[in-house]
Amino acid sequence: MSYFPLTEEDRKQMLSEIGVKNFDELIAKVPAGLRNPAIDLPPGVSEFELKQYLENILSQNQTAREMLSFLGAGSYDHYIPSVVRHIISRGEFYTAYTPYQPEASQGTLQTIFEYQSMMAEITGLDVVNASHYDGATAFAEACLLASNFNQRQKVLVARSVHPEYRRVMKTYLSGTEFQIEEIPFNASGALDLEAFRKMLDMNVGCVAVGSPNFFGLVEDLDEVSDLTHKHGALFVTTGHPLSYVAFHSPGEWKADVACGDAQPLGLPLNFGGPYVGYFATTRSLVRRIPGRLAGITKDRNGCRAFVLTLQAREQHIRREKASSADLIHNDVIHHAALLIQK
Repeated sequence: MSYFPLTEEDRKQMLSEIGVKNFDELIAKVPAGLRNPAIDLPPGVSEFELKQYLENILSQNQTAREMLSFLGAGSYDHYIPSVVRHIISRGEFYTAYTPYQPEASQGTLQTIFEYQSMMAEITGLDVVNASHYDGATAFAEACLLASNFNQRQKVLVARSVHPEYRRVMKTYLSGTEFQIEEIPFNASGALDLEAFRKMLDMNVGCVAVGSPNFFGLVEDLDEVSDLTHKHGALFVTTGHPLSYVAFHSPGEWKADVACGDAQPLGLPLNFGGPYVGYFATTRSLVRRIPGRLAGITKDRNGCRAFVLTLQAREQHIRREKASSADLIHNDVIHHAALLIQK
C-alpha cells in the first residue's frame, strides 16, 4: 500500500464531515492536562548500552536455569533440543495472518496437520483438533462434549485430577443442568474403585479421570473404562502426553476423549503458561469436537496441499451450531451487552 499525505483541503473536508471547524475543537472535551503530558525520559543510549542495562536487571531474576524447580503440576522444566527453535523459525511456517485464518498459509496448515498426526499416534485415538488454550480448557470441553452427548445429568470426575482442571470444568458447566460429583481417592492417592462403583448409575453421562493423576500415579483404568461404557457413559482421560508412550495410551484404555496439556512436548515454562491443550477423540465423535481439523489433499496440478476439513467456530458456521463452550459463553456475553445497551 502506498502512502499519500493528506493535503490541507483533505483535512478541512474531513473536519467538515465530522462537524467541527478545527482539530482543537475536535479534542475540546479532553482535559488540557492530558493532551500533551510531559514524558520524563532519560537521555538516549546506544544499543550496546541498553542491552547491558537490561541484562543487569534480568540477572536479578532467579529462574529454572539457576535453581531446581519442583513445581510441576502441568508446568515442567525440561530440555528442549536446539533444533526445535530452528524448525519453528523457518519462514514457510510463518504467516501474516492469525492462526484463525490458516487457509492463507500452507505453512500454518502443515504445522497443524503434523501436530494432529503426532498427537493421534501418541494418544491412540482417531482424531485430534487444533487446539485449546491449555489443558484445563481442553478438559472442560471434553467433559462438556461427553455430557451433551447423551444428555444425562451426572458428571463423575476423579478428585485426583488437577484441581485447576476441575475448577475450570465447574465454571464451564455452571448454569447447565449437569451435576458434578467427585470420585474420592484412597490412602495411596489412586482412584477409589469401591466408591466409584457405588456412584455409577444410568444417570451418569461422563466419567473423567487422570492417569498419571495429580499425584503422579499411573492408574489401572481397565475396570473404570469397562464399567463406564457398560452404563452407557463416555470415558474421558487426561494425563501427561509422554506417559502414553511408556504406559497405556488413552486408546488402549478405550477412552472416548483424551485431553491435557502439551507443554511437555517442547514448550518452555513461559512463567506458567498458557501452553496448548490437546484434545483427541474417536471417529464417531468427530462432528462434536470444538476447534478445527487440517487435512492433506492434492491441488489441480497434483501437488500436495493442506486444507481445513472441519471447522466448528462461529466464524464459519451459525452461532447456535458452534460446539465450543467458549462460543456459548460468547453468546451469553453478546446478549448481556445488548441488554446493557438498552
